[in-house]
Amino acid sequence: MKDSHKFTIINDPIYGFITLPQGLLFNLVEHRYFQRLRRISQMGMSYLVYPGAHHTRFQHALGCLYIMGKACETLRGKGVAISDAEMEAAQAAILLHDIGHGPFSHAMENSIVENTSHEEISLRFMGKLNEEFNGSLTTAIAMFTGSYPRRFFHQLISGQLDMDRTDYLKRDSFYTGMAEGNINTDRILAMLNVKNDQLVVEEKGIYTIEKFLVARRLMYWQVYLHKTSLVAEQLLVRVLKRAKELTLAGQELPASSSLQYFLRDDISLLPFSDDAMEVFSNLDDYDIVMAMKYWCDHEDFVLRKLSAMIINRHLLAIKIKKKPFQEDFIKAKLEEVQIKYQITKKEAQYFVFTGTITNQAYTFTKQGINIITKKSKIIDVIEASDQLSLKPLSKVIIKNFICFPKKQGDL
Repeated sequence: MKDSHKFTIINDPIYGFITLPQGLLFNLVEHRYFQRLRRISQMGMSYLVYPGAHHTRFQHALGCLYIMGKACETLRGKGVAISDAEMEAAQAAILLHDIGHGPFSHAMENSIVENTSHEEISLRFMGKLNEEFNGSLTTAIAMFTGSYPRRFFHQLISGQLDMDRTDYLKRDSFYTGMAEGNINTDRILAMLNVKNDQLVVEEKGIYTIEKFLVARRLMYWQVYLHKTSLVAEQLLVRVLKRAKELTLAGQELPASSSLQYFLRDDISLLPFSDDAMEVFSNLDDYDIVMAMKYWCDHEDFVLRKLSAMIINRHLLAIKIKKKPFQEDFIKAKLEEVQIKYQITKKEAQYFVFTGTITNQAYTFTKQGINIITKKSKIIDVIEASDQLSLKPLSKVIIKNFICFPKKQGDL
């Protein structure tokens, strides 16, 4: 039997020492499902823009576990009754919230696994782990899904001021070198409280929350929606789609057995069998990179060129503007590629395509960020703020983009 007094110390570059006690949390971290997150990048293809952005979902999840513990301790200190079992469940839920992410975080959701999301797959993984750990995650799953009676726990896990956002803004800012995203995590946690079973922020912490929302807005435009990162992720999605198209047409592509499984079959959440879950648990960034290196020499023009673009960082050009692009402009770009490379319109559409990007730093919902005044009145942060610049943060900003080959060179 393991000594319950033993613990493991992890040295995190953001928070310093993270203590991981023996027991459920330690065993979850040690599990191979969770260890896979060491091989899943936190920011997808952003390392092509920010060379330091090679951190992983594993690091992010550990950071979330740490600050969830700090948040629970803060609330306890303010008289909020949180049992040891509830605190462990909340930490387990936030630890596993990203366990369903596929290679490069979001690429598979938009390419070879249809009609599903990483949140849904995460819930499936949590269910399998709950069976393996004899029901130890039942409360954590209830908190994750929002069915646990004490609603503020779900807000800490999945809300507009949750521990997920609180960690990834600070962590991504650190690894990209973008100081604009460096929020004051300690101050945010110190200002948390619970009123009427909902998470609130004490009035004196309003300026820290304003900084948090502005930082989120800036990080999206400057980092998460950076035009080069956007092009790279769009190319990766199209690499996988083309690989699946060729595989379903009968071609054998060099790839790991795990990747070939998802290329061969039409996979969605509904028929996501135990076999599919097991294969998915072995799939990571390395499978995709290895496959693309092979595909750089493939006879198919589209697959070869798309793979080489990512491997060699020879990406498409991109234009972004508020209004949609004219059909004549899109048509001209497609025809130019068709004629130059003697390919079909369908093939040319892998190199000339349009889309939209959206940025909304704050949403008016039931799980908004609430400020509690000194008179115990609860008001939304946008209404409580005396900064006029905060109000536009709730507006949905939609921009249009078009990608196409650069003029000066070949594909």
